[in-house]
Amino acid sequence: MRYPIAILALAGVVVSALALHVHYCADTQPCSINETWDCGIVNHSPFAEIAHVPVAIIGIAGYLALGGLAFWRQRALVFLCALIGLGFALRLTFIEEFALGVWCLYCVISQAIIALIALFSLGWVGAEYLALKRAAFGPPQTG
Repeated sequence: MRYPIAILALAGVVVSALALHVHYCADTQPCSINETWDCGIVNHSPFAEIAHVPVAIIGIAGYLALGGLAFWRQRALVFLCALIGLGFALRLTFIEEFALGVWCLYCVISQAIIALIALFSLGWVGAEYLALKRAAFGPPQTG
């Protein structure tokens, strides 16, 4: 499961880098589709930075950490970090919906990526738990 998570994390880095480009660019972006879907409005809003750090940079760092942890088979840490990332992404989704009223295509794609990473990491941790449980009790005894 580490390779699919690492590949998803790499995709998250790419999407976050695209969002970072929008953050620093004043031109019309291809993801600015209409008044409902406009990455420029979202990435230039006051919510696009935390302590003067663009949210997209936080996303890049988070996805790189998830990819590294997955590669080094740190199942529990991947799951914990994925849950934190999912919570952070959900907060940003609520901001898009209720504070801005505009959606960013890159943000929605990133939301889907972190949700998949969280699901895959849950399965990975669950599979490890079941394997350890079977190993602890040994094979079934026949009489």
